[in-house]
Amino acid sequence: MDDTMTLLFVFVESTGVLAPAAFILLHLLRPFLLIPVQVICIVGGILFGALFGTLYSLIGLSCLSIIFYFLFKKMPSTFKKVINLKEKWLGNKVNFTIGQIAILRLIPIINFHLLSLCIIEITRNFRQYLKSSIVTNIPLALFYTVFGQFIREFTSTMILVILLSLTLLFYLLREKQVIIKWNEFFKPKVGKAYSGE
Repeated sequence: MDDTMTLLFVFVESTGVLAPAAFILLHLLRPFLLIPVQVICIVGGILFGALFGTLYSLIGLSCLSIIFYFLFKKMPSTFKKVINLKEKWLGNKVNFTIGQIAILRLIPIINFHLLSLCIIEITRNFRQYLKSSIVTNIPLALFYTVFGQFIREFTSTMILVILLSLTLLFYLLREKQVIIKWNEFFKPKVGKAYSGE
């Protein structure tokens, strides 16, 4: 991981004045280079500072989300792998809230595009998707840009506390509704027969 970060530093720093544009482009190329989102955000925080690193990461992640939306709408069969991944990990009928997706984006092992697919499924149009994507990208960009350089120094206890806190937040931000199937709701009570009188 250190070698990857060193290469990213050299690439972005060598672009000079165009460093912000190169960094945003790096976010767009990230899926093809198989670099985790978190690594790019950490590099942004170190190179540009907390404020501009977060801003550039947010722009890059939002542009990536927009590209994913239009490619998915135009060529859904191309994204069969992401759909299969969603069905395998989350099932067919999962309904995450925007808050839950924002928390899941913070967990490094969860695929970025998998969560973008979840946002597509719970939004009605592009405008709503874009707003939801930006909202879910803010915690990701902010957390890893600001705290990214310190994450390597966290103890295992601190990481466990953070993961438990995220789990609690995930539970609290769930969609609070109960679904009762038609047959279960109108199920006749045992021992009482209906008489047609």
